[in-house]
Amino acid sequence: MPAMKSEQPSMLGKYQFWIDRGGTFTDIVAQHPDGHLTVHKLLSENPDRYQDAAIAGIRQVLNLEPGQPIPSHQIAAIKMGTTVATNALLERKGDRTLLLITQGFRDALRIGYQTALISLRGRSPCLKCSTNG
Repeated sequence: MPAMKSEQPSMLGKYQFWIDRGGTFTDIVAQHPDGHLTVHKLLSENPDRYQDAAIAGIRQVLNLEPGQPIPSHQIAAIKMGTTVATNALLERKGDRTLLLITQGFRDALRIGYQTALISLRGRSPCLKCSTNG
């Protein structure tokens, strides 16, 4: 695992984990109690070696054997995000889904958490969804 230097020790002298689970790989950044960072990468799906890549990665960072309990008292935070659903939406894979929005919230899907959805010319980009009428 590559090590990087962090400016501050981890919260309360415990580990912190930031995990990105993708369709192919799961990336884990771990901040150790002394503040140094390590990066770990696992296949997101590897049923011969582990059931869950995030849990397997945490165990590997903590030098635990597969199946060994994770000592939660040594962990301050685990933050996890995924691009699996976003990729499925962009690639138009998966089942068709219906989203119902009440009156007054019709722009919520378009706005989301994005900060630059409207161009300088005032045109909004096309959303990756199908509409009827």
